[in-house]
Amino acid sequence: MRYSGVLIGYPRSVLIANGGMMGHVGRMRGWPVTIMEPALLEAPIGLRPVRSRDATTWRDARVRNADWLRRWEPTNPETPLYRSTISPYLSMARTMRREARQGLALPWVVTYGGQFAGQLTVGSIVWGSARSAQVGYWIDEAYAGRNVTPTALAMALDHCFFVVGLHRVEASIRPENAASRRVVEKLGFREEGLRRRYLHIDGAWRDHLCYALTVEDVSGGLLPRWRNELSARRAGAS
Repeated sequence: MRYSGVLIGYPRSVLIANGGMMGHVGRMRGWPVTIMEPALLEAPIGLRPVRSRDATTWRDARVRNADWLRRWEPTNPETPLYRSTISPYLSMARTMRREARQGLALPWVVTYGGQFAGQLTVGSIVWGSARSAQVGYWIDEAYAGRNVTPTALAMALDHCFFVVGLHRVEASIRPENAASRRVVEKLGFREEGLRRRYLHIDGAWRDHLCYALTVEDVSGGLLPRWRNELSARRAGAS
């Protein structure tokens, strides 16, 4: 089945989905899906599923942004920064796509003006009585400072809450990562405490702050709230 329409919670975004809408693990409701927000920023912003044919573009962006990303990257050979071959990226894309089919992840490419701009993944999905997930993201330095990341995150979370059926989404961020903390704080994530030596980052076990939102926190939709905030900022600056 193929359809297009308005996604609950952010009425000016365009939703294009393919496949079934079954609500159980292994056939996740609302995936695969491409979401477009055409007018909020200076250029259209989109979320689309990771594809194997993204491997070369993905590799080039990661290598080009190695210094920009290094301090915040998990120390994991499956997430390479410097490899010149595309095989690690193909392997990573296949793993992400398999997890999506199993109802465990929503791996998106972020596009801005139709160009590859970064990645946003909602992963570690737990169903049953939890219905929770973790979100992670990175953006090409060339697109930093344009509100691309908070807009993409708001789009993704509205889809997770109002279509997929998740209840809680967490973001774990190093205390030193001021830019990433600003992203979630702009969207109203709660800071819930420090996780000591939580992830192996840039060669050592690092503390992370836990931020979270639940569906009750965004009953009117996260993207509409973010749109209103941007409008207020622009009005104040004019």
